[in-house]
Amino acid sequence: MKPQRFLLAALLSLAACTARNPVLNVEGGQVQGVPSENPEVLVFKGIPYAAPPVGELRWAAPQPVPAWEGVRVCDHFSDIAWQPGAPPGTFYYDEYYWEGTPDQNEDCLYLNVWAPSATVGKSDAKLPVAMWIHGGGYVNGYGFEVSMDGDKWAERGVILVTINYRLGTLGFLSHPELTAEQGQSGNYGTMDQIAALRWVHDNIAAFGGDPDRITIFGQSAGAMSVKNLLTSPLSRGLFAGAIIQSGGGIGLRLLSPTELVSQDFYDLQGKELMDFAGYPDLAAMRSAPAADILSAADKYAAAGNRGIRMAPHIDGKVLTQTFDEALYGGTLAPVPVMIGYTKDDMGGLAGGPVDRFCAIRDSLGFPVFEYEFLRELPCDDAHPDSDQGAFHSAELWYMFGTLSHSWRPFTEGDYRLSEEMLDAWTAFCREGNPGWEAYKHDKPYKQEFDVH
Repeated sequence: MKPQRFLLAALLSLAACTARNPVLNVEGGQVQGVPSENPEVLVFKGIPYAAPPVGELRWAAPQPVPAWEGVRVCDHFSDIAWQPGAPPGTFYYDEYYWEGTPDQNEDCLYLNVWAPSATVGKSDAKLPVAMWIHGGGYVNGYGFEVSMDGDKWAERGVILVTINYRLGTLGFLSHPELTAEQGQSGNYGTMDQIAALRWVHDNIAAFGGDPDRITIFGQSAGAMSVKNLLTSPLSRGLFAGAIIQSGGGIGLRLLSPTELVSQDFYDLQGKELMDFAGYPDLAAMRSAPAADILSAADKYAAAGNRGIRMAPHIDGKVLTQTFDEALYGGTLAPVPVMIGYTKDDMGGLAGGPVDRFCAIRDSLGFPVFEYEFLRELPCDDAHPDSDQGAFHSAELWYMFGTLSHSWRPFTEGDYRLSEEMLDAWTAFCREGNPGWEAYKHDKPYKQEFDVH
């Protein structure tokens, strides 16, 4: 009888564990998460949201996930998209990339989900969802950088999703042969973002999320990506709110689609680049090592050629108009928007252009909320060159609640500020309102975030 009691206890323990961490059915097969640092949160690392973009799928629209057998235990992050990374000794390397660059792979279309363990597997829980798009100038970055984590979001009842997408030459190259094959070319990284968003919309209920309450948000090139998704006809109806962090307002030309540059221009520069690299046709381009494709643009520039623009552009399908045109024409996605910047942000991403966006958006009858991050981050004696004030991306430590992941000597006031920002960001995801006055064209209001 005693062995039987032990067996029964083991079975009951296994059943209880499975109930807290159920196996979920998603596109492609079954997945199971693992406990995060907070045992009340489950994290699903490295879920594929599209087929690996390799071989004939290099420079092609993302395709559906191939089915897998058995339960995929999502206990490790995927490899990241090919990228040059931040050089050691630079400011952003010391700030965010001192742990080194993770393994890179063309097979990079994966996402990560943090959700409260109590509601995972309960499709009727209908928790709000936030999908994060990382920055990095469309050439760097990934969805699990040291400043990014979803525990604090899930603790507040918001499911956080972070994604990887194709970058640089592998994500945004145009070429005449690709345009002939597909009707347009380039924008593959943007298509990845839309595919990830559609995956979230179609599968998030299994994690306890509400597909009708998805907020897209991002910072820097991630924020510019949010602006593109607000504009694209292919993402319409897939999200309910948007947060633009240091992505500029109106009139932005940096890394942004412009009506002044045509598909033909992108095709021409792509052909020049590939000819220079020694790839005479599409077959040669697709069979070349990914690392060689990645380095082609740097070698091209080092040879004295003009710079190559690898970023989203108007192609007539993924993006049919600029952000400004959609704003003035009233055709941006009809959702609440939260938008802001840091005090010492990069030029063009702060101030008047953001204010003007807010005024126009309000005059068209859509709620919009503006903020400014003022906190000058503390420094220590070991990093004398890192005191850069409220720099571009400084707010990430705070709105992700990851101050403890940084080397900076944060104070109690910093931790209170982080809690305040987490409350505001997650409130916006729940209610479409972060808890302060909306911006009015005749009564402008901007929320300021600083230590007290």
